[in-house]
Amino acid sequence: MRWRGGRSGGGVEDRRGMSGGAMAAGGGGIAIIVAIAAYFLGIDPNAANSIVSQVTGGGASQREGTFGTPGDPEGLFVDKISANINDVWAAKFGDSYKPPASIVIYEGGTGTACGQGQAAMGPFYCPGDQKVYLDLSFWKQMEELGAGSAESARAYVLAHEVGHHMQVLSGASQKVQQAQRSLGQEEGNRYSVALELQADCYAGVWASNAPAVSNGEVSFEPGDLEAGIEAAGAIGDDTLQRRQGGAVRPESFTHGSSAQRMEWLRRGFQNGDPSVCDGTFAGL
Repeated sequence: MRWRGGRSGGGVEDRRGMSGGAMAAGGGGIAIIVAIAAYFLGIDPNAANSIVSQVTGGGASQREGTFGTPGDPEGLFVDKISANINDVWAAKFGDSYKPPASIVIYEGGTGTACGQGQAAMGPFYCPGDQKVYLDLSFWKQMEELGAGSAESARAYVLAHEVGHHMQVLSGASQKVQQAQRSLGQEEGNRYSVALELQADCYAGVWASNAPAVSNGEVSFEPGDLEAGIEAAGAIGDDTLQRRQGGAVRPESFTHGSSAQRMEWLRRGFQNGDPSVCDGTFAGL
C-alpha cells in the first residue's frame, strides 16, 4: 500500500507510555474480562465500559497526550492514513464534515468519555468525545485472528472507526439508538449489524477515493483490496463465534457475518459513492 508520501496532520493524540488511570481494587482484572468479551462478542464499548464502571465503582480519568505527527513508523502510518481519510470525506461532504476530535493511540488502557478503554476491546470510536481509540498492539491481534499483517488491512480498520464518526455526524447512530429503545434484543441487533456494515462500506468508499485526494500518494496497490477483504472476513461474528468454540448464532450478531462484512467493504470500494452504503439499512 502507498502512504508514505501522503500528507501528515491526521489529528493524532499520542498517549503511549502514559498511565491508563487508577481503578478500584480488583477492577483491572474485571475490566480485562469484560473487554475481551466485548471484543469477541461485538459488545458496544459504551455498554462494556458501563459494566466496568458499575463493578469497579467508577470510571477512568481522561488525560491528554501529545498532539501532532508521531515520529515512529506505526504512529506515522496512523497519522497519514487518518489525514487522507479526512481529506476524502471533506471532498465528499465539504464543510458539513468535521474530523474526529483526535485519533488516540495508547497502550493497555486509557480514559475516554465512554469509560475505561482497554486494548483487548480492539479499536473503537467513542461518540461522547468523538475520538477514535487504538492500541497499536491490535495489529498483532489481527494477525492472530487470521487477518494478516498487510497495511491495507490496518487502514481498513482505521477507516471503519472513522466511519462510525461519520454516522454520528449524519445522525445515523442516533436514529439506531432511538429505534433500539423500542425493540427486542434480536431485532435491535439487526440495527447494530446495519450500522457496522455501513462503516465497512464507508471504509471501502474511502479506499476507492484515497488516490484522488492525494495525487496517488495514498492508494491501494494490487492485492491490497483482497487483504482488506480478508481482514473483514476474519472479524465477522460467525468466524469469531466459531473461533471461540461455540455455535454460530445469527440472532446474536452485532457486526455482521464474514460474508456480509467482506461484501460491503467490496461494494463501497467498487462504487466509490457513500450513498450506496445506506443500503445496509434496507428492509429494516
